[in-house]
Amino acid sequence: MKKWTFFMLLLAVLLFGSVIGFNLFKQQKIAEYMTNMPEPEFPVTVEKVASSDWVPTIDAIGFIEPLQGVTLTSQESGMINKIEFESGAEVKVGQVLAQLDSKVEKANLKSAQARLPAARAKSQRYANLYKKNSISQESYDDAKASYLSLAADIESLKASIERRSVKAPFTGVVGLRNVYLGQFMQVGDEVTRLEDTSVMRLRFTVPQTDIRLIHRDQMINILVDSYPNTKFTGKVSAIEPAVNAQSGLIEVQAEIPNNDNKLRSGMFARASIVLPTIHDQVAVPQTAISYTLYGNSVYILIDKDGEKRVEQRVVKTGERQADRVHLLEGVKAGETVVTSGQVRLSNHVKVKVVESDATTPPAETPML
Repeated sequence: MKKWTFFMLLLAVLLFGSVIGFNLFKQQKIAEYMTNMPEPEFPVTVEKVASSDWVPTIDAIGFIEPLQGVTLTSQESGMINKIEFESGAEVKVGQVLAQLDSKVEKANLKSAQARLPAARAKSQRYANLYKKNSISQESYDDAKASYLSLAADIESLKASIERRSVKAPFTGVVGLRNVYLGQFMQVGDEVTRLEDTSVMRLRFTVPQTDIRLIHRDQMINILVDSYPNTKFTGKVSAIEPAVNAQSGLIEVQAEIPNNDNKLRSGMFARASIVLPTIHDQVAVPQTAISYTLYGNSVYILIDKDGEKRVEQRVVKTGERQADRVHLLEGVKAGETVVTSGQVRLSNHVKVKVVESDATTPPAETPML
């Protein structure tokens, strides 16, 4: 019994000893392999930083509106007996677009005009008689009042006839026609839309902190989705004198020449107010910036003992334009920044510069 126990203990010692010995041997070999393993090189793409001029802008969004625009409606009720415009036509100021039936008003006007000479003559005759004290003041006043009342009725009838004509208040382009010949119109019924599109306007808002940078006649660039490759230029024409107390924003208006008639009212537009150019500035691709909660940083390519390594550096970023970022601090002209492959990088790791077009922006940004 004692011999059997001794052999079992001996077997257990040998078994555990062999396991421990194997683990120690494995760890030794792994350590030797890691010691002799070459330092890894991480592939990156780089770009050499060069100083350039930077044109800062203030970006905003808004909607295009015409220089003048109005929906023409009827001021009187009646049947349309004449339409003198076509949809989409150019019209001149004062041009009659639609005419309501006015036969009754014109007949009443002729009747009043026919009675006017007699009323005028009676008023003049009574005036002469009154000067000679041949009639009373009351008779003269009645004759004069009758004449003036009839003259006022004539002016009222003329105005009523004029109101039965829908005219263009300014030169412009009419929209779709919403009336038909013989249609009975009520007061306020829409005839068509008239807009002066020779010059378009853009209204947008900017923070009150930027108001010191904006002034009248300042150049502004506008982009619309309908013409993504066309840049429209205009000028700031007006600045609202008061700041919105609730939002802290101030409204700005710009005028844009519309010589090609490409801009239409209601278009969504992105505006960039151009500020004075800043010389000798540093700008890098947006892909070179690593954004974190603790700050923004870039990796700078350095040459250490004939090997290419990287150095992480904290930067202060400014405005973004397209795929570039304006750097205010952290990088100098002539240094080389890593533009892709930063995920596996850390300070002073070895890197290998490769060529890649993965970060090259496409010729046309896809629409969402």
